[in-house]
Amino acid sequence: MVTTGLRPRRSAVLRLLVVALALAGTLLGGLGGAAPASAHAALTGSTPAQGSVADRAPEQVTLTFSEGVAMGDDSIRVLDPQGKRVDEKKLRNLSSDRVVKYGAGLPSGLRDGTYTVAWQAVSADSHPVSGAFTFSVGAPSKTTAPVPQQEAGGGLVGALYGVARYLAYAGFVLLAGGAAFVVACRPAAALVRSVQRLVVYGWALLTGTTVVMLLLRTPYTGSGDLADVFDLGGLQQVLITKPGAALVSRLLLLAAAALFVAVLFGAYARAYEPAGAEESAGADEPSAVGAGGASGEGAEADEAGGSDDADERGASDAAAEQARRRKDLTFGLGFGGVIVATGLAATWAMAEHASTGLQPAVAMPVDVLHLLAVAAWLGGLAALVVSLYWGPPVERAAVRRFSRIAFGSVVVLVATGLYQSWRQVGTWRALTDTGYGQLLLLKVALVVVLVGIAWLSRQWTGRLAEVPETEVSAAEVPATEVPATEVPATGKAETDGEKDAEEAAEKAAVGAAVTAATATTTDPAPKGGSSPETAPDPTRAAQLARQQAALRTARTKRQRDADPERLGLRRSVLAEASVAVVLLVVTTVLTATEPARTEAAVKATSGGQSAEAGRPQTLTVPFDTGGPDGKGTARIGLSPGRSGSANALKLRITDPSGKPMDVPEVKVSFTEKSKKLGPLSVTTRHTGKGQWRASGVQLPVPGQWRLSLVVRTSDIDQVTEIKNVKIGS
Repeated sequence: MVTTGLRPRRSAVLRLLVVALALAGTLLGGLGGAAPASAHAALTGSTPAQGSVADRAPEQVTLTFSEGVAMGDDSIRVLDPQGKRVDEKKLRNLSSDRVVKYGAGLPSGLRDGTYTVAWQAVSADSHPVSGAFTFSVGAPSKTTAPVPQQEAGGGLVGALYGVARYLAYAGFVLLAGGAAFVVACRPAAALVRSVQRLVVYGWALLTGTTVVMLLLRTPYTGSGDLADVFDLGGLQQVLITKPGAALVSRLLLLAAAALFVAVLFGAYARAYEPAGAEESAGADEPSAVGAGGASGEGAEADEAGGSDDADERGASDAAAEQARRRKDLTFGLGFGGVIVATGLAATWAMAEHASTGLQPAVAMPVDVLHLLAVAAWLGGLAALVVSLYWGPPVERAAVRRFSRIAFGSVVVLVATGLYQSWRQVGTWRALTDTGYGQLLLLKVALVVVLVGIAWLSRQWTGRLAEVPETEVSAAEVPATEVPATEVPATGKAETDGEKDAEEAAEKAAVGAAVTAATATTTDPAPKGGSSPETAPDPTRAAQLARQQAALRTARTKRQRDADPERLGLRRSVLAEASVAVVLLVVTTVLTATEPARTEAAVKATSGGQSAEAGRPQTLTVPFDTGGPDGKGTARIGLSPGRSGSANALKLRITDPSGKPMDVPEVKVSFTEKSKKLGPLSVTTRHTGKGQWRASGVQLPVPGQWRLSLVVRTSDIDQVTEIKNVKIGS
């Protein structure tokens, strides 16, 4: 039984592929554009804190992260109000077993004012992270320090790196899955040109994108300037990092994969060539008969019986040797292919999500299995698509073998996916409350759709057994054995007028070509009666070959179009491949997104809020009571600026010259009008000239609060100033 393919109706195929690529582009643009903000290592704390005001200059600035990061001496920069770098330019590693902390020392004698801290690092899963914040010494001031406007891993370089990551996954799937389809499902596909191109293109795509990613690592994790791809010093630094080592290892494994592909489509393909292909060359050779040939005919007749037996034994031995050769090649390619594919998958596992966080020793092998299952399923699916559409008839047994492998791959994907989901998400609520969880739900939905379409493909495969045997016999007849005037049997009566007209036109075209070729390749006999053999005209011979190929193609197309079961299988497999394109995009974006468990850990360390919400607040309130010495400025700091927790309030009052100034009385209160809360009075205590403090300030709900500041400079001179302050949850 065979499953026939066809030259597809290009419009239908292109429509499906265009839709798939459009969805893929939408996901890359909409989801991938946010990738730089989806840091995997998150800043969970700093000393001094964001927006805080210190009475005296700290000895160092420290940063605490949610997971391991790689940093250098220029990773933490502290800039004064004029934008001059003031730190010691030497990184301090303050990490312990459970805490990831780095710092930068500060010199003594820092002036009062606002300082900017800009930091950049590479997380343990190879993704760059960066950020900036300010703190003040003595009192806040204006600052001209430049703050990076583009996060690490963003811009054009980030987009190019994201595209390269997606194409690298696609190349691995085509290379590993396509080769597995040939070795495990259909060895005869090693002779199919479309399958050969698929696997070779997969190898070339993975190799090219790996080189591109290696060159982009320097600007991707550093300056963001595309010109830095030519920075050899930066490339040298990349090579000693874990992501760089993984990419170099991938290139070495791809060299071994090139040898594998050469054997697969060389010696292995020749081992599965039809027997007639090897004998055809010898069959065309003319037999040489000498002058004494007539006298030797009797001896040949006497030896005929013995030679027939020898030929049978020789044929049997040759068949056995061929079977052993095929078995050895299959075992060798299978064993070597598994090793190379596992090594390639490990280059992702050792440098991305699985290499850090919870249970990395278990997560890395699980991630390798997950990638191999994806490649076996989706890569084999791609090989089946090109076989059905751009190759010779595919055996029903091959389709069923792939169906079993695909089912096993889905089982592995479900098992490994459940573990990875638990490891990266942690809670049911995180599936809907985090970007990672929402992407994971989208991926699960696409997998369900893909499995549903695969079930339909299995139904079409099961119906192939119901095709009449006469059709199978007709499909198995070689094209060269069908006369040009004979219509191939398809098991169904072809009464359509258009098909008859098309067939008649094709026959007429081929007949004309044959006549023209014959007429031009035979010269008139010379007058002397001799008839020397003349060489055929190569132009006419090529024209004849093209006409015959066109006839065979049209005949095959009519055969395949007349079979609804096989046509349904081809369409369902193509739909599977289209969904697989989108699924691969979502998977790529998912690997560039901060895991939900990491995001939850950041919220836990910051009081149940995101890193951006509820940051410390600093307000500057000018006032004028109208009396003598009634002008001044009040600076109020509220930390951590969150509801439901004890906030610390610092108040500093200065005169117009910036010197601390005492006043007889200050009052602070908070009001939330939309919820009819307040005014909530704050009891302050005088701690020094021009300085007041309050602790345990409770603001029950998040939102826009109104801060009321009452300043009295004499018995009769008093003013009330109002400022709005946003409180996070």
